[in-house]
Amino acid sequence: MTATAGELLEVLWGRASTAPASASQMRVLLTLEHQDGINLRTLCDALSSAPPATSRLCDRLVAAGFVERVIGKTDRREVRLHLSSRGRAFLDDLRARREQELQTVLRLMPAGKRAALLEGLEAFSDAAALRMRDKSTHPGDRTA
Repeated sequence: MTATAGELLEVLWGRASTAPASASQMRVLLTLEHQDGINLRTLCDALSSAPPATSRLCDRLVAAGFVERVIGKTDRREVRLHLSSRGRAFLDDLRARREQELQTVLRLMPAGKRAALLEGLEAFSDAAALRMRDKSTHPGDRTA
């Protein structure tokens, strides 16, 4: 059931997307939204990706106007990555379209099932947040 629900969610989100960003680029945007001003090394760690691949992802996002690179004030060799106002607007718009698609589906569900889904999603969010914290404190541990 989880695989089917996940696939259906992907289809719904695909309908809502006019995204010029790949899944990997979306991960960069979402990471920068939550960790604004990180450097490339920290982004590589967050994505579990190699520096050249991450740098290329950022190059494409800079070219699209979604990410800005800023030279460090204390160390000019360090480059900080920031989500641009265009990148923020893109994420906001994408979320609004996704929300609209989900609301359409949720309205088709009986009220009791929606309440049960909400309870389950709250537990899922708590568990996922715990998993993400565990992964960030033990990045090499694939079972955490």
